[in-house]
Amino acid sequence: METSLGTQEYSDNTFWEKVNIYAKSAGIDIIETALKLYYALQDDDTPKWAKTVIYGALIYFISPADALPDLLPGGYIDDWGTLLSAAAAISIHMKAEHSEKANTKIKQWFRK
Repeated sequence: METSLGTQEYSDNTFWEKVNIYAKSAGIDIIETALKLYYALQDDDTPKWAKTVIYGALIYFISPADALPDLLPGGYIDDWGTLLSAAAAISIHMKAEHSEKANTKIKQWFRK
């Protein structure tokens, strides 16, 4: 799935590249939130407005240019805030299956 908002672009491949490379440094909570949003995005039942909110958050997350560079200590806090805000905004459309899929991936990566 690919889309763009303004000059920023989103693609599933770019999302998975970022998550695979930075999962451990970003931490479980941030990655879990990103994955729940990702799986909600993939769901045909998620309305278009909610997908637009998710795209905005995931574009910010995968973007190399953001308010706090990810490599700095605490550099993911702005990403997490963006992801949490999006998750709160679309929470009525989050399903148990989105959480289950995210938790399965988290267990694979973090051996939780």
